[in-house]
Amino acid sequence: MDRARRAGFRLYLITDRKVRESRGLVEVCEAVLAAASAIAPPGTVALQLREKDLGGRELYEFARRLREICTRTGAMLLINDRIDVAIASGADGVHLPADSVGAFMARKLLGPERLIGVSTHSRPDVVAAARDGADFAVFGPVFDPISKSPGLPARGPDALLDACRDCAIPVFALGGITPARARELFARAGQSARPAGVAAIGSIFGADSPPDAIRSMLAAISLRES
Repeated sequence: MDRARRAGFRLYLITDRKVRESRGLVEVCEAVLAAASAIAPPGTVALQLREKDLGGRELYEFARRLREICTRTGAMLLINDRIDVAIASGADGVHLPADSVGAFMARKLLGPERLIGVSTHSRPDVVAAARDGADFAVFGPVFDPISKSPGLPARGPDALLDACRDCAIPVFALGGITPARARELFARAGQSARPAGVAAIGSIFGADSPPDAIRSMLAAISLRES
């Protein structure tokens, strides 16, 4: 199977339990993924467990619980950076930050079946990720993030579309992505420079109703094929 089909999801959810302090991380993920599974085919959504401040044991416990939920709702589960936790929990893959070990080395540990995603901030980053064997790239921030203070400056839609142009792997837009902005990005994109989908943190997990928010996002990105 080619890498574009392996990473065939459209919405890449990234956890941040700090934006939902009033509810538990697992509870919110379960509600969000259940809402998605009711309206979208299996494989439409992937979930990245990204709780960088947790130790290995606590992260593993979250991963085990999310593994069961993702299996039941037809979502893929990836673990941020921790290859050991991904293997131990039976996750579908890992997501590598820009300063991590790199896709080539990760593949040696993970084998051929698990997915590898890479954070990127420029077209050369995306090209390098594809060359090193990543299955997909997340490009951002496209806009200023919703759930945290800006770190890197926003790259803007033009830089995103340039990174997507004739790329060998799927590219997902991250950073300030709302349903309205998702529609705008897909409307601007030509066939050779179209994002594979979007990644979201604050617009879903920080919403008043995360299940309603994911339904709105899925409705927006369903237009990407039109």
